Amino acid sequence: MCRFRVKSFPILAAILLLAGCYPALQREARHPAEALVAVRFLYPSFRDDMDFSHIALAVERNIQYLDRLAPDYKFRYGPHEYSARHVRETQLALLDIIKETRDPLKIAGRIRRDFALYKAAGGRGRRHVLFTGYFEPTYEASLVPYGAYKYPIYRQPDDLVKIDLALFRPEFMGKSIVGKIEGNQVLPYHSRRDIEEEGVLEGKGLEIAWLKDPLDVAFLHIQGSGRLLLPDGEELFVGYESSNGRSYQSIGRYLIERGLMDREEMSMQGIRSFLKGHPQLMGEVLNYNPSYIFFRIMKDGPYGNINVILTPGRSVALDSRLFPKGALCFISTRKPVINGSGEIIRWERFSRFVLNQDTGGAIRGAGRADLFWGSDEYAQIAAGHMKEEGDLYVLIKKPGR
Repeated sequence: MCRFRVKSFPILAAILLLAGCYPALQREARHPAEALVAVRFLYPSFRDDMDFSHIALAVERNIQYLDRLAPDYKFRYGPHEYSARHVRETQLALLDIIKETRDPLKIAGRIRRDFALYKAAGGRGRRHVLFTGYFEPTYEASLVPYGAYKYPIYRQPDDLVKIDLALFRPEFMGKSIVGKIEGNQVLPYHSRRDIEEEGVLEGKGLEIAWLKDPLDVAFLHIQGSGRLLLPDGEELFVGYESSNGRSYQSIGRYLIERGLMDREEMSMQGIRSFLKGHPQLMGEVLNYNPSYIFFRIMKDGPYGNINVILTPGRSVALDSRLFPKGALCFISTRKPVINGSGEIIRWERFSRFVLNQDTGGAIRGAGRADLFWGSDEYAQIAAGHMKEEGDLYVLIKKPGR
């Protein structure tokens, strides 16, 4: 609770009032109106650590998504609604600003004048957002199984069904379930254990390719898309098609709770190293997460959930139930600095404009964000280690500006 004595501490009281003195959430946000809070004072600096050509590219791709919508399609920005036309005008207005000036102070002044700002409410018990990262991996694979190539990835099975619950009751608008139909029952779809260990999908012609390492398959599932390097040197892009509908469970958290790894050493690279050294635990650990991803072959990529190509450093994944798709955002958190050997030597603060162009099974709530880093070595290191708190803002042009 935000408590202060105005008579004793007038300056502190004024600062807290200007800040809005928003209490930390007592429970996770369940509706868009709870996920974003309007900001009226104490705007961020709007300093951007990247070249502006990258945000221009991300916006141009984002406009492709907005142009597929009816101009009057409504997005929820916290307690308010804005049309797709207005969101489009917002992003073009940002491009106009950065074309006119690259001076950070002038950019910030224009944004404060012309844009309304909303801040992500954070997770339960904390006001900040936990930022993680993801990247586009490249793994060796074959279109036929032979030798070490024996771990398949699958396309969506024909018996997987997605049921829109809003067809049955209006209060279930936006909610759905995934399952399979057996007789006159709708049942949960097969779990990861069923697919990986019991082989329930084998022999059905659903395999896209075979990889050399079950950990490569598992991390490809976590990233949601990737490139497969075939024996003849060709590359195959694969992207998310659907999931089995089971809830994502963090294998990193499982390893910590089991006392098998320390929180301080937890990273994608750390998990890989541990399981390589303890192969007898691989099945137990990987199958702790019952979620399973089905892929499709893409001509390029990677694509986010709004079906536009992601832009490294400029695309974020947020909870699509709470945050408006395709929204212009501004983030502030920390990123790793690495040396020539690929080792992290320190973490430094950064801030930048980004677009909400993706989502993920592990990205749930108003206190989570996943930043897409790209496909190079730095991207893999940053994505594997990033677990940083920070702030996330959503911008929209003020009506009439």
